[in-house]
Amino acid sequence: MTVDPRAALDRLIAALEAHYTAVASPHGEDDPAVDDAYDILADAFEVYDDALGTVHGEATPFYLAEEDDDEDDDEDDEEYEDEDVDASVDDLAEA
Repeated sequence: MTVDPRAALDRLIAALEAHYTAVASPHGEDDPAVDDAYDILADAFEVYDDALGTVHGEATPFYLAEEDDDEDDDEDDEEYEDEDVDASVDDLAEA
């Protein structure tokens, strides 16, 4: 089933507004309203992007990051940072 890109855009705009409202409202650290608005926004974006591709052969310049374990991401970032520092030190020693 092909979704009308205009209808998908309207849904995306509404999802953006709902997400902003949820984030701007006073809430606790793990507010389910913010989580729900995030999920709805992500879904609306995917539908819009898919509709653009199907109907017009175009895409947005954005992508949704894959949901991975945050701890793994932090460890990977630290590993790359250490490698960059080691490489920079080696480059300086050679100069």
